[in-house]
Amino acid sequence: MTKHFSLFTEFDIYLFKSGRHYRLFEKLGAHFAETDGVHGVFFAIWAPNAQGVNLIGDFNHWKRNSTPMYPRLDSSGIWEVFVPGVENKAHYKFIITTKKGYILEKSDPFAHLWETPPLTASIVYDIAHQWNDNEWMQQRKAKAQHPQPMSVYEVHFGSWRRHTEDGNRSLSYIEAATQLVDYVADLGFTHVEFLPLLEHPYEPSWGYQVLGYFAPTSRFGTPHEFMKLVEAFHAKGIGVIMDFVPSHFPMDSHGLFEFDGTHIYEYPDPRKGYHPDWKSAIFDYGRPDPRHAPGGPGMVRDRGGYRCRVPPAQNHPAERRLAHRCDSFRSDSP
Repeated sequence: MTKHFSLFTEFDIYLFKSGRHYRLFEKLGAHFAETDGVHGVFFAIWAPNAQGVNLIGDFNHWKRNSTPMYPRLDSSGIWEVFVPGVENKAHYKFIITTKKGYILEKSDPFAHLWETPPLTASIVYDIAHQWNDNEWMQQRKAKAQHPQPMSVYEVHFGSWRRHTEDGNRSLSYIEAATQLVDYVADLGFTHVEFLPLLEHPYEPSWGYQVLGYFAPTSRFGTPHEFMKLVEAFHAKGIGVIMDFVPSHFPMDSHGLFEFDGTHIYEYPDPRKGYHPDWKSAIFDYGRPDPRHAPGGPGMVRDRGGYRCRVPPAQNHPAERRLAHRCDSFRSDSP
């Protein structure tokens, strides 16, 4: 059973259509909500050229036709549905029927938590968090007025230190909140910079092939555990910088590529839309809509800085455009 409800306002749609909705992660995806005293989850997805969209998950026993989503009538291309009773950490996906009649099974690009690869389902997750780093945030604002030296410790989280006695596994976010934080603090660094920690399907890519731009990878813990790691660094006076790659993305079938059966995120012409070195698809930032896709993880975007990684592709015009946009992210936490 579903109910008519939407988180989108007319102003949201105006910003979306103009390519200037910079907090779209608060609207698209899966979000807990209440309407007429009924608690549930609001799901929304952008699939402008889809013939139909259905929601599948734990809550409907993964039945493809049991929970249809409804297109908005404002030509935004957004499909939405409110489902009562969906609980935190429920697994879900979108079933997209293309105009040619093909059936696609897609993960949620705006999910805050994903199954650990190679599994591909999105997970409903309440990221509400009471941050405990107000002292750091106040100091950061004050220091921004006075430029000063910085020393950055760059680290690939998954390989920094391993538990050899436990299957040679990587540290968790919680374990790193003591071991990695103390290590960086003892060496006197002012900042830590993580190689991409956003959700990615292929581990040997070291995070440079992102599909979940709004979720820290679940390989090492939950979003809240990652937030605790950020707080631990801030408690030691250490700023956090996150690498992310907004220029291209892998072509896995559950991801952004041909998302609704058409090229809504990437260039349709493979001479522009295919990255031969990385074997990935390239975002088409010449159109306003794809600008909403890569935005950094919503739960930490206000707590630290970002460093855009734009791999060279023979001076590709889309990546030149990205490099210009990314300059604003380099003035991260002081």
